Amino acid sequence: MIKILAVDDSALMRKLLGKIFAIEADFEVQFARNGLEALALFDVFKPDVVTLDIHMPQMDGLACLDRIMIEHPCPVVMVSSLTADGAETTLQALRLGAIDFVAKPAGAISLHIEELAEALVSKVRTAAGARIRSSARLKERVRHRIGNDTTPPLSTRSVARRPEAPSRGTGEGLVLVGTSTGGPPALEALLTPLPADFPWPIVVAQHMPATFTGALARRLDTLTALTVIEVARTVQLQPGTVYIGKGDADIVVTRRPSGLFALPIRSDQDYPWHPSTDRLVRSAMDHVSPAQLIGVLMTGMGNDGAAAMANLRARGGRTIAEAQETAVVWGMPGELVAADGADWVLALPEIAGCLCKLVP
Repeated sequence: MIKILAVDDSALMRKLLGKIFAIEADFEVQFARNGLEALALFDVFKPDVVTLDIHMPQMDGLACLDRIMIEHPCPVVMVSSLTADGAETTLQALRLGAIDFVAKPAGAISLHIEELAEALVSKVRTAAGARIRSSARLKERVRHRIGNDTTPPLSTRSVARRPEAPSRGTGEGLVLVGTSTGGPPALEALLTPLPADFPWPIVVAQHMPATFTGALARRLDTLTALTVIEVARTVQLQPGTVYIGKGDADIVVTRRPSGLFALPIRSDQDYPWHPSTDRLVRSAMDHVSPAQLIGVLMTGMGNDGAAAMANLRARGGRTIAEAQETAVVWGMPGELVAADGADWVLALPEIAGCLCKLVP
């Protein structure tokens, strides 16, 4: 039984959430009208997953999330609007520790309840099995539990799939990154250690709606030494730059006389997740020698990217899968490992260092 604490100040929204969750035989639901009520229920109800609205009286969603992650670490799925302000706030929530988010449909929610239901149920189930990183908000949690066990988390371990030391690439090349659930904080951890003059462009497929990928690119651009942009039009790929695929579309690589370019294209029904990592990697292999490509597959549900990156490795490219111990959801990288498609299985903090060794 998955115990869900649904937090929303709207009586209508609580009623609709109750109908959605009641259909699932393995869900048990409790409701709260604001953050204060939610926190008061934790010790009594002990939820497995929290769904959390952002705008609420007395204590809003961000303040409640902050308290949850410090006092009662638990998977949280934010319920957010598809507005620019909603995107910025949701990204802040993901940095605070939320696992994922569900976008509220535009207009009358009661008329679009089916759109909300499928995504919400899927993400709540994923969140129930998600990993809360032991290092997340550790100092604040220790301060909260003064006098209790303050043993630090176990050190992470890496696994080299190839026995030899990594060889450095030469000349023109690309780093291709795929991620989904838990991706924004993982991207921050991946990119912030990289130098501003990192020699190869980095192209990212992060599963997100279009409203959110621009905000994600702007946020990462302020946090890293690299230049980070959203690919909303055709752009030439440059060193020291990260290219975030625009949501609700796919991002592909092409070649023109002046060099390599990235461009957004209409999503394809043959690829169920967007922006598609599989499609990105396959397009890159059409225009760049596999030996000059490095694939990085990080946290996310599903298997997007696993088949294409396994093929990349088989053709002489190099691939890195995030280790299970740091992945919020070990779906995508786990599928790559299962397909024997990962050269290195690395804890998240070790991936940037590996890239610096691999790229000239």
